[in-house]
Amino acid sequence: MRFLEEIISKKWEEVAERQKRFSIKDLKTRENYTRISHSLVQRLKNSNGPGIIMEFKRKSPSKGYINEMAKVNEVIPGYINAGAAGISILTDEQFFGGSLSDLEEAHLISDIPLLRKDFVIHPYQVFEAKAYGADVILLIAECLEKNELQDLHDLACEIGLEALVELHHEKELEKMPQGQQLLGVNNRNLTSFEVNLETSVNIIKHLPEGIELVSESGISRPETIKELWKLGYSGFLMGEYFMKARNPAQAALDFKKQIEA
Repeated sequence: MRFLEEIISKKWEEVAERQKRFSIKDLKTRENYTRISHSLVQRLKNSNGPGIIMEFKRKSPSKGYINEMAKVNEVIPGYINAGAAGISILTDEQFFGGSLSDLEEAHLISDIPLLRKDFVIHPYQVFEAKAYGADVILLIAECLEKNELQDLHDLACEIGLEALVELHHEKELEKMPQGQQLLGVNNRNLTSFEVNLETSVNIIKHLPEGIELVSESGISRPETIKELWKLGYSGFLMGEYFMKARNPAQAALDFKKQIEA
């Protein structure tokens, strides 16, 4: 079984289990559900420079633990202070060491857009994201059929969330949902987990105009961001580079200063 297939199989089990504990009706009664979301699209659109979406994660499937003891209340304020355009919170527990509690805790101390980064395959997870404090959800084209992607995108918009629709190669463009405003290009192949930054470079000429473009994974040099910014990317999702540092918040601040220099 491919690793991605293993993750998706586990997601179906998780969704079924969580639905037994909390119904969608229950989720809608949570305080976070009625709030007005922060817009990542507008943050990127109005930025005078590259927008860094700084990620909080403790481990990855390919490398194991990166920062096992990382705490939300220590890292997130530092990310905000460093000038993050948005913050990505991994909520997958088994493969990334995250949780919905991390997302909820981040919401309590953040006034900038929060992305729930997970493998969203079911409408329940969209309602769940809203209920636990997310402003944006990730929708991975490789994990969804075209109609599923459209339906999940539309549901997110209907309940006041934005959707970062992620692709990995040109053939997935035919799945892109109508009304899309935020498109991510993942430089990491989800089958092999190999990273190739040329993915963002090569695909941009095929991407639609008039939407915010985000380059994801494998970014570790300010020069890379400056080059991709010139090509048309407005957002850059970075996690491992910061989280592997002894002080992720300081690493983020130092990196941001290099971009602005």
